[in-house]
Amino acid sequence: MVLITEELVRKKSEHNECLISTLEEISLHQEDIEVIEHIQNWCRDLKILLLQSNLIARLENLHKLKRLEYLNVAINNIERVENLEGCESLNKLDLTLNFIGELTSVESLCGNHNLHELVLIGNPCVDYPHYRDYVVATLPQLNSLDCVEITPSERLQALRQLTKNRPIIVQKQADHTIERDEQRIRVAEQQSALAKRCAGIEDEEERLKAFWQAKSEHCPEIRTEIARQHRLGRERHETKSPLDAPKQQRNLFAPCGRPYNLNQGKLPFTFQDEADHYLLQLEVYRHLDTSLIDVDVQTLYTRVTVKKKIFQIAYIEEVKPDESTVQRSQITGHLMVRLKKLKVNELLLVKKSPAKSSAPSDAGKSNGKPEEAFRAVVDISNICAPEDLPDLI
Repeated sequence: MVLITEELVRKKSEHNECLISTLEEISLHQEDIEVIEHIQNWCRDLKILLLQSNLIARLENLHKLKRLEYLNVAINNIERVENLEGCESLNKLDLTLNFIGELTSVESLCGNHNLHELVLIGNPCVDYPHYRDYVVATLPQLNSLDCVEITPSERLQALRQLTKNRPIIVQKQADHTIERDEQRIRVAEQQSALAKRCAGIEDEEERLKAFWQAKSEHCPEIRTEIARQHRLGRERHETKSPLDAPKQQRNLFAPCGRPYNLNQGKLPFTFQDEADHYLLQLEVYRHLDTSLIDVDVQTLYTRVTVKKKIFQIAYIEEVKPDESTVQRSQITGHLMVRLKKLKVNELLLVKKSPAKSSAPSDAGKSNGKPEEAFRAVVDISNICAPEDLPDLI
């Protein structure tokens, strides 16, 4: 049985910063909850409570919710209306697709003077003769029943027929009670026989197949058993060990220590290799707050973390982190990282400035400085191939 725990309520109150004492709306639908509890003590200010698609069998523990305006308990196992007298502000009650057969139980709502909308669609009681007339006459505060507006003439007609219609309703619900008791016994016997048959099947798949292929009736007991089987199926597919290893983090470095190139956020970028620096332009989101961007410049790589997603680029030549600059465009929001190289790349420098190497006679000059001789550039444009060199095939 799934219980309403504080952890569950806080999880569902993320929109209120997980504060439950000031919560005004909460949705606990599709949680297989069977009993309503704790809500009225933890969330006194609730105005909207959504409990649809659970396994709740009884309306209870709600009388302290004085500000509750909308209660949705559709698609549950409720068989009678009760224990809502304390919900003084209740304006709308949705009981769609339950198992309410005791129609006279709606008389308990006579004191809910603010109740204007009631939905009972899909319950056995809606098939009773004069069902709508009885409810309209019993609850004069209603403006709408089963999403259909109640007109003044309809209300007057229903009030005239109430004395005659109520005994018919009482008789029909008595018949339904007898049928329901017989159904409980019949379903219990069917479930017992099915359990014995499944116990004799060793193969789990065959056992599940036998359960889902068995004939069943539409009743609270079957709904509860089906939900239990679904829950067991989910548990079988989940990892059993509570000590599961956490999700493996992406490696940023190879075993040899070389940094990887990563772009987890798939951000467009350009990377230029200049003579004395690298230039990285990363197209981060234009309206992203700069506080969500972290730049880490290292000698052989640069790592940019954007909203917890890593962009990392490695380079061959070492850079000077302390002389590198990081800027962000005020127009496009793009990130510009200028990485100062530790050593100037002479080849790129010559390629950018061909005028300096145009005179071959100056290539070997050192201008009186011995160290300049090692920085001379050889002009390969005048090198001729040997005469005996064969042609390329």
